[in-house]
Amino acid sequence: MTKQGVSEWYGGRSIFITGGTGYMGKVLIQKLLRDCDEIKNIYVLCRPKRGFSPSARIEQIRKLAVFDRVRTECPDRLKKVKAMEGDLGIPGLGLSEENKRILMNEVSVVFNGAASLRLEAGLKDAVRHNTTGTKYILDLALEMKNLVSFVHLSTAFCHCEYDTLEETIYPSPANPEDVMRAVEWMDDHTLETITPRLLGPHPNCYTYSKRLAETLVSQYANRLPISVARPSIVTPSYIEPVPGWVDSLNGPVGVIVAAGKGVIRSMLCSPDYEAEVVPVDIAINALIVIAWKRAMMENVDDEMVPCYNISKGDIIHMTWGEVLRKGKRYGYEYPFDAGLWYPNGSIRTNKLVHYFIVFWLQMLPAYLIDGIMILTRQKTFMVRVQKRIAVGMEVLQYFTMRGWNFKIENTKALVSTMNEKDRKLFYIQNVEVDIEKYMIHVMLGARQYCMKEPLTNLDRARYHLKLLYWLNAVTQVVFGFLLLWLFVRTFDSFKYALDYTTSSFTNAPLIGSLIPK
Repeated sequence: MTKQGVSEWYGGRSIFITGGTGYMGKVLIQKLLRDCDEIKNIYVLCRPKRGFSPSARIEQIRKLAVFDRVRTECPDRLKKVKAMEGDLGIPGLGLSEENKRILMNEVSVVFNGAASLRLEAGLKDAVRHNTTGTKYILDLALEMKNLVSFVHLSTAFCHCEYDTLEETIYPSPANPEDVMRAVEWMDDHTLETITPRLLGPHPNCYTYSKRLAETLVSQYANRLPISVARPSIVTPSYIEPVPGWVDSLNGPVGVIVAAGKGVIRSMLCSPDYEAEVVPVDIAINALIVIAWKRAMMENVDDEMVPCYNISKGDIIHMTWGEVLRKGKRYGYEYPFDAGLWYPNGSIRTNKLVHYFIVFWLQMLPAYLIDGIMILTRQKTFMVRVQKRIAVGMEVLQYFTMRGWNFKIENTKALVSTMNEKDRKLFYIQNVEVDIEKYMIHVMLGARQYCMKEPLTNLDRARYHLKLLYWLNAVTQVVFGFLLLWLFVRTFDSFKYALDYTTSSFTNAPLIGSLIPK
């Protein structure tokens, strides 16, 4: 055990964060502010967006619910969060000379969390954001005079062809430099043609580009104090900053919201596979400790890159089937407001049945709703929503129809290196998760923080859910009678045609003479 604890070690240090405006980035910033109270500055790479300057964007972020505790407990520390105008897609990150000088002289810890999380993104976009952007950050880090720890945020699924993922760097199927050059000079049509061959076992360009980034990071290991963190599917917080906090519709939360609104009726998913998830606060605690641990390591081999798989491990045991059952149960208890239909979707493993259900219960109603919108001269939206859902679900089903075994020995070992105080502050594998309680927090968090639906309208939402239940029941009965009526009519028509044909044959002179009277 080291003498200096995690919180104390961060005292007086300046941190540089890429991806600080994203979901995990915001949780990381608030955690550093609250529990590493002597931290000097937190510099966040940020570009102008939608007419807002980087400073204005950071000011907006400070006002979010994720920083409520900081504003209450230590409001002065918010001043330590400072925007660094730049762009991940530009060499040198597009930093001004003044900002670059500040980073070169002050920063001692880098968290590289910037990435494009669009699983359906094309190869050019994915490589530019996730691989080339990482190279630019690594090159910048080489110039930081006081750097003692560089944590690269990867994903546990970037080596998805391995059923068991060890905490080590795996060989890359291609040279990252070659791929980065190729996406710049090749035209879009050529890239689209060769993409399937490049991806190999990868289900999408996201995991492929993140794998290339890992290889790139490992090539800098002899020049930078690097660690690689691989979280699995990141889900809403368990405890901090508040239970259930989430502001991103990526992954399971998006499915929960869409299913809760009655938009998704079927999903390809194997109910028996373990749900490889990790609450965001546990993942962030691990990142903070990993940075500290790397700085504390002595006599590190120049070629060694400490890797940490951050997943549920022993703290959560839950299959996808259990997620669905509990999600349905609490979805009825804490329903979303203004659902489009009664939420009664299911998971399936049969693709034919799944696509049949999607066609009849998702796409056809979408066209019907948009048809009504056209007749009433209103803007259509439902078909567009369903098509976006179809693309997202097509990508997501790769991860819900397979099982993985993520080794987390290095992550577990982090707990034993901390003192008692830090174990409580930066809980990782030393906390028991109450699944029932957590699922309630997930539902309420998605409702409050993603959909901006206050808990004060729960009674109204429950009343609306009852109306949707009876509307769904009546629709099923009417549809059932319609099918029965069509069957009877079809049967009568068939019987009439059969009788007519038999009569015609019987009355024919030649055939009639052959039939006994």
